[in-house]
Amino acid sequence: MDFLLTVVGWLGAALLLTGYGLVSSSRMSGDGLTYQIINLVGSVSLMINSAYSSAWPSVGLNFVWAAIGVVALAKLVRLRTRTVAG
Repeated sequence: MDFLLTVVGWLGAALLLTGYGLVSSSRMSGDGLTYQIINLVGSVSLMINSAYSSAWPSVGLNFVWAAIGVVALAKLVRLRTRTVAG
């Protein structure tokens, strides 16, 4: 179980860094669906790893990061639904 949760943590970190790198190098839009999904999955993965390691400040940070991602995704979905319906 330790190994699996370590892998989950590293994958989460890799996702967050990849997303940040792609946006910073203008290879991906920061307000796009793909970026928001990368951030959400990355932050949830790090939150799980941090909780397992009892790193509570990191759990809190990644919880907020995930919440921001959920709100951003909801706005994007709502916008797309309006565009398709309208």
